[in-house]
Amino acid sequence: MSTRSDVVPKEHVGALVSDLTSDMSRLIRDELQLAKAELKDKGKEAGVGIGLFGGAGTIALYGLGALIAAAICGLAVVLPAWLSALIVAVVLFAVAAVAALLGKRHVSKATPPIPQRAVGGVHEDIEALRGHHPEGTLTS
Repeated sequence: MSTRSDVVPKEHVGALVSDLTSDMSRLIRDELQLAKAELKDKGKEAGVGIGLFGGAGTIALYGLGALIAAAICGLAVVLPAWLSALIVAVVLFAVAAVAALLGKRHVSKATPPIPQRAVGGVHEDIEALRGHHPEGTLTS
């Protein structure tokens, strides 16, 4: 027969629980610090990326201006320069008008900005929890 006791004294259990609580608390704090550091690094990277995208867009805008100037100069070979510039401007305004109309249509479809189906679903859920169903199909 063994003289070893399989019962852990209560003092040891209390110390173990205290250590476990302390360790968990420290682990959670450390994980939160790591998450904050990671988010900070990702934020910096995103900022640099957004800045580079903005710079690329600006350069592309200048390139578009140069392309428009080339179109005007190309038309100026067969037409007077003022007429070439006018034709290119009219074409650009027509493209802008079409884009504006399409944009307006998409914005109109997105308004109002309330998720109506989700709100309706929440209202139905609330009524169902109260024991009422909007269509009256549930029986008591």
